[in-house]
Amino acid sequence: MPTSDPLSITFAALADPTRRAILARLAEGEASVKDLAEPFDMTQPAISKHLRVLERAGLIEQGRQAQWRPRRLRAGPLREVSDWVSQYRGHWEESFERLDAYLREVNEQQEQHDGDDDDRDTDRPR
Repeated sequence: MPTSDPLSITFAALADPTRRAILARLAEGEASVKDLAEPFDMTQPAISKHLRVLERAGLIEQGRQAQWRPRRLRAGPLREVSDWVSQYRGHWEESFERLDAYLREVNEQQEQHDGDDDDRDTDRPR
Protein backbone atom coordinates (compact mmCIF):
# COMPACT_ATOMS: atom_id res chain seq x y z
CA MET A 1 0.00 0.00 0.00
CA PRO A 2 1.63 3.27 -1.09
CA THR A 3 1.98 5.96 1.53
CA SER A 4 2.57 9.67 1.36
CA ASP A 5 3.93 9.85 4.91
CA PRO A 6 7.34 11.56 4.51
CA LEU A 7 8.94 9.63 7.37
CA SER A 8 7.83 6.28 5.91
CA ILE A 9 9.14 7.28 2.48
CA THR A 10 12.48 8.27 4.01
CA PHE A 11 12.77 5.01 5.96
CA ALA A 12 11.90 3.02 2.82
CA ALA A 13 14.64 4.83 0.91
CA LEU A 14 17.13 4.20 3.72
CA ALA A 15 16.22 0.52 3.92
CA ASP A 16 18.56 -0.38 1.05
CA PRO A 17 22.31 -0.60 1.75
CA THR A 18 23.18 0.66 -1.74
CA ARG A 19 21.15 3.81 -1.18
CA ARG A 20 22.73 4.33 2.24
CA ALA A 21 26.18 4.00 0.63
CA ILE A 22 25.19 6.54 -2.02
CA LEU A 23 24.11 8.97 0.71
CA ALA A 24 27.39 8.41 2.56
CA ARG A 25 29.28 9.25 -0.64
CA LEU A 26 27.17 12.36 -1.25
CA ALA A 27 27.83 13.51 2.33
CA GLU A 28 31.41 14.07 1.08
CA GLY A 29 30.22 16.31 -1.77
CA GLU A 30 28.47 16.34 -5.13
CA ALA A 31 28.98 13.46 -7.53
CA SER A 32 27.90 12.37 -10.98
CA VAL A 33 25.90 9.21 -11.63
CA LYS A 34 29.06 7.66 -13.08
CA ASP A 35 31.01 8.46 -9.90
CA LEU A 36 28.22 7.11 -7.73
CA ALA A 37 27.99 3.89 -9.76
CA GLU A 38 31.74 3.22 -9.67
CA PRO A 39 32.01 1.28 -6.36
CA PHE A 40 29.01 -0.95 -7.13
CA ASP A 41 28.76 -4.05 -9.27
CA MET A 42 25.62 -2.86 -11.02
CA THR A 43 24.66 -1.06 -14.18
CA GLN A 44 24.27 2.68 -14.43
CA PRO A 45 20.50 2.27 -15.02
CA ALA A 46 20.26 0.31 -11.76
CA ILE A 47 22.08 3.11 -9.92
CA SER A 48 19.73 5.60 -11.59
CA LYS A 49 16.75 3.72 -10.12
CA HIS A 50 18.28 4.02 -6.65
CA LEU A 51 18.84 7.73 -7.27
CA ARG A 52 15.19 8.20 -8.25
CA VAL A 53 14.09 6.58 -4.98
CA LEU A 54 16.40 8.92 -3.05
CA GLU A 55 15.13 11.92 -5.01
CA ARG A 56 11.47 11.01 -4.38
CA ALA A 57 12.28 10.78 -0.66
CA GLY A 58 13.83 14.24 -0.84
CA LEU A 59 17.22 12.93 0.29
CA ILE A 60 19.12 14.08 -2.79
CA GLU A 61 18.71 16.62 -5.53
CA GLN A 62 20.12 17.01 -9.00
CA GLY A 63 22.14 20.08 -9.80
CA ARG A 64 22.96 21.50 -13.17
CA GLN A 65 26.36 22.66 -14.31
CA ALA A 66 26.49 22.85 -18.11
CA GLN A 67 26.25 19.22 -19.28
CA TRP A 68 27.09 17.83 -15.86
CA ARG A 69 24.15 16.84 -13.60
CA PRO A 70 25.73 16.28 -10.18
CA ARG A 71 23.69 14.86 -7.32
CA ARG A 72 23.93 16.38 -3.87
CA LEU A 73 22.68 15.41 -0.44
CA ARG A 74 19.61 17.08 1.07
CA ALA A 75 19.73 16.47 4.81
CA GLY A 76 16.25 17.75 5.77
CA PRO A 77 14.55 14.33 5.76
CA LEU A 78 17.45 12.90 7.76
CA ARG A 79 16.80 15.54 10.43
CA GLU A 80 13.19 14.35 10.59
CA VAL A 81 14.42 10.76 11.09
CA SER A 82 16.81 11.96 13.79
CA ASP A 83 14.02 13.86 15.55
CA TRP A 84 11.78 10.81 15.46
CA VAL A 85 14.51 8.48 16.75
CA SER A 86 15.51 10.92 19.51
CA GLN A 87 12.12 10.30 21.16
CA TYR A 88 13.59 7.01 22.32
CA ARG A 89 16.88 8.41 23.65
CA GLY A 90 15.64 8.36 27.27
CA HIS A 91 14.75 4.68 26.94
CA TRP A 92 18.19 3.85 25.53
CA GLU A 93 19.99 5.83 28.20
CA GLU A 94 17.98 4.11 30.93
CA SER A 95 18.75 0.72 29.39
CA PHE A 96 22.46 1.55 29.17
CA GLU A 97 22.48 2.74 32.78
CA ARG A 98 20.92 -0.57 33.89
CA LEU A 99 23.47 -2.47 31.81
CA ASP A 100 26.30 -0.42 33.29
CA ALA A 101 25.07 -1.10 36.85
CA TYR A 102 24.79 -4.81 36.07
CA LEU A 103 28.30 -4.95 34.61
CA ARG A 104 29.71 -3.13 37.66
CA GLU A 105 28.00 -5.69 39.90
CA VAL A 106 29.37 -8.60 37.88
CA ASN A 107 32.82 -7.02 37.91
CA GLU A 108 32.71 -6.57 41.70
CA GLN A 109 31.61 -10.18 42.16
CA GLN A 110 34.42 -11.33 39.89
CA GLU A 111 36.97 -9.26 41.84
CA GLN A 112 35.69 -10.73 45.11
CA HIS A 113 35.87 -14.22 43.64
CA ASP A 114 39.41 -13.60 42.36
CA GLY A 115 40.38 -12.31 45.81
CA ASP A 116 39.06 -15.53 47.34
CA ASP A 117 41.35 -17.53 45.03
CA ASP A 118 44.36 -15.67 46.41
CA ASP A 119 43.65 -17.19 49.85
CA ARG A 120 44.02 -20.80 48.72
CA ASP A 121 47.01 -22.82 49.83
CA THR A 122 49.56 -22.65 47.02
CA ASP A 123 51.83 -25.23 48.72
CA ARG A 124 49.13 -27.89 48.48
CA PRO A 125 49.68 -30.39 45.62
CA ARG A 126 47.09 -30.30 42.86
